[in-house]
Amino acid sequence: MQSQALIDRLRSRQAHLGVIGLGYVGLPLAVEFAKAGFTVTGIDLDERKVGSLNRGESYILDVSSSDLAAVVKSGRFRATTDFSALAELDTVDICVPTPLRKTKDPDMSYIVSAVEQVAKYLHPGQLVVLESTTYPGTTDEVLQPMLEAGGLKAGTDFFLAFSPERVDPGNPKWHTGNIPKVVGGLNEASTQAACALYEQVVGSTIPVASTRVAEMVKLLENTFRAVNIGLVNELALMCHEMDINVWEVIDAAKSKPFGFMPFYPGPGLGGHCIPIDPFYLSWKARQNGFESRFIELAGHVNANMPRYVVGRVTEALNSASKAVRGSRVHLFGMAYKPDVSDPRESPAIDVAQLLQRQGAIVSYSDPHVPVVEHGDFRMEAVPESTAFALGFDCAVVTTNHQAFDYDVIVKRSPLVVDTRNVLKDYPQAHIFRL
Repeated sequence: MQSQALIDRLRSRQAHLGVIGLGYVGLPLAVEFAKAGFTVTGIDLDERKVGSLNRGESYILDVSSSDLAAVVKSGRFRATTDFSALAELDTVDICVPTPLRKTKDPDMSYIVSAVEQVAKYLHPGQLVVLESTTYPGTTDEVLQPMLEAGGLKAGTDFFLAFSPERVDPGNPKWHTGNIPKVVGGLNEASTQAACALYEQVVGSTIPVASTRVAEMVKLLENTFRAVNIGLVNELALMCHEMDINVWEVIDAAKSKPFGFMPFYPGPGLGGHCIPIDPFYLSWKARQNGFESRFIELAGHVNANMPRYVVGRVTEALNSASKAVRGSRVHLFGMAYKPDVSDPRESPAIDVAQLLQRQGAIVSYSDPHVPVVEHGDFRMEAVPESTAFALGFDCAVVTTNHQAFDYDVIVKRSPLVVDTRNVLKDYPQAHIFRL
């Protein structure tokens, strides 16, 4: 059987592996495969990224340049923009973005473009795995027909599976090599082949009954987080009206050793998964005549948190008899989470834009994000020392980077709005908490 031949090549490290999309998901996966002894080809349309990788220079926090340089030098990893390399590959992992359109519908264009290229070079015995987060049914409704158009049959002539990425950028404990891998194939042969692939680099694989189950797993994981964050964000608004410290409430509640998991409020949701994935699920639900009211309500609460932050900035300025219009407001942090360089869907962007619309003069500092661009919005970071030298009326801690000197921020800022509870041990009256 072709599946067994592929499994044997995987277990003997003779298979030639490929990864399409060399970002936060694809590059760590490609390097893990190369470190395990495989020959790996990474494909990306960005010529600058490809050039950087072939020089052994990493642009991803979770992949060190030393690890990358080692696998490049050994010849086990190379990057290219040429999709004809697919003809040489035994396996292909598709790790491309899956954003939302302005209408909050799934944007499948990156997946479709990648699969069109895979279809051109598809050959018998090849394994194709989609890792990009998407709605249940994508693998069998979109990928399978496109790949079978050339005459090869999925599950027999080639193998097709879905395995959701579970990357948490900047997490020092959990990474590609030790996070269990959920795998759902189009049929049993596809599941076995995909499991054999991932078993070479991860501690455990979790086979499930179908591609749709695997697709749903990822959406459940991130919708679970989005809904619970929405709940605690609403509690934060409620506690503010009742003059209760929501952070103290959460800290006390998490002392319960069962039946409670702490989630924390913030200025909104960011990143490439949590703000987006629930909309993929609710969109698919609507296609099946189901209204996911609970999920969409949580999304509404989370989406409105940047406006609440701007409200707190307004209150802070009012306490000093100042209006938002004409005031200088400096944001500390533009990345969506601490100690990463990713500003995608960052609530800090929304906060900055809302403040600008109200007439504030907005600037930001972020050691990891030198420039941020979002549609027509573009802003360059200002060094902290420059920001303090120029002066501002209110500081807003939007991202709790370890690199920030919070003693200095508290001491040199006339007003501070803390959206991350990073200043919980500072009793100063000029600090306004979420």
